[in-house]
Amino acid sequence: MAVSYKFWNECIDPLDMQALWNVPKVSAEWEDAGETKGQKVHLSRDPDGQVYLTQTEMKAVAEIVVSRHFSGKIDPDMICAIAELESDRQPLCQRYDKKAKATHLGMMQILPKTADWLASEKGYGAYQLNGNELLLFRPFENVYFGAAYLIWLSSFEQKERSEEFVVRAYRGGTKKATHKSTLKYWQRYLSVKESLPSRKSLEGHRSVEEVNASLALAKKTGSSQNTGGMYTYWDSVTSPEDMVDMWNHPEVSKEWTKAGEKQGRVRFSQDDKKRPYLSRVELKAVAEIILIKHFSTKPLKVSVLCALAEIISMRFLSGIGPRPGIMGIDYSTVVWLYREMGFRAYRTISVDDISKPFVSMYFGAAYLVWLVECEGRLQPPQYIIQAYISGPKNVNLQDTGPEYLKFEEALSDYEDTKPNPRDQGSCTIM
Repeated sequence: MAVSYKFWNECIDPLDMQALWNVPKVSAEWEDAGETKGQKVHLSRDPDGQVYLTQTEMKAVAEIVVSRHFSGKIDPDMICAIAELESDRQPLCQRYDKKAKATHLGMMQILPKTADWLASEKGYGAYQLNGNELLLFRPFENVYFGAAYLIWLSSFEQKERSEEFVVRAYRGGTKKATHKSTLKYWQRYLSVKESLPSRKSLEGHRSVEEVNASLALAKKTGSSQNTGGMYTYWDSVTSPEDMVDMWNHPEVSKEWTKAGEKQGRVRFSQDDKKRPYLSRVELKAVAEIILIKHFSTKPLKVSVLCALAEIISMRFLSGIGPRPGIMGIDYSTVVWLYREMGFRAYRTISVDDISKPFVSMYFGAAYLVWLVECEGRLQPPQYIIQAYISGPKNVNLQDTGPEYLKFEEALSDYEDTKPNPRDQGSCTIM
């Protein structure tokens, strides 16, 4: 199914566009990103080029659909959590179902035949496919049918059903609503729903000083690296020694040569907003080089570092939000690791230095090493990852939370099918 969207205007009606602009948080988010009312609005893209809705946009779409068609019948947060689990909020997501011999489409992963059935037999006819299943890639249509199906499940066989039944049946069908195969999905749903912006508290995770330093970095690197469509070059943020190691890495050399890069002037990849990011090959090479040169005796895995970078920064050079760099290590932690813990392979003169990929990776690995033995004893992997993501004081081993689940998913992208000598050893984390 060859469908692609670049702008919001291509996948929603003008009235829906106006409705989104009328949501204060959406308009603020769009204006901060440089969008202008009356002009085409860009959809966000991840480093792999896949379009997705931000959590703010997702919640707005869910709330608009519910207020128009299902007022009082369904919680918009249920829709948002399901979309997060099913598709990571990607409107063009597809998943082939071997059992049904059909393809689930869109953010809510709706089967075309389910949408047709809901419209023709169950009275949910606000939208009609009329044989055009590609309409399910449109956010409002997809959320409408996803919500309709959830509401139908809530009174399955004329019985009032629990939220757990509805969610598990949505994933596995009504016959699997109480089967062990859908239990993990229900647990993940609870964690995701609890972590939605409307529910979670953002207080108490980081100090004001840390946030201010990180925001200053994001502002500086954002303005200096991405103006006027100019490229950011590896050579400008990497030492000559580390650049030699990168060129000597077979996979990196192959990727750079294929892209036409020249020694002394290697460009970072950019997304559609001109933000520089590392490819997975580059990220993995940086992690390998750092571990081999500086942590060869420590219980760390390349795949763990890469998975953390994936969920924390999406591999963006300047990081995302208040967390700077590819590993999201703030300046105050870097200074502490350097001065108090003795991790001094890289020197940071200013806050700008922690957006450099090798510097960020080095101090990210150093922080993991410290977490392994914090409190005077070896810590389990789950503790270490949660502590890295949310801080040691916010670890809850009884509730892994959505971020840890995302980490596990990201980890699979970097696990080699063949054993990596760097990753071998019974004491290696994960």
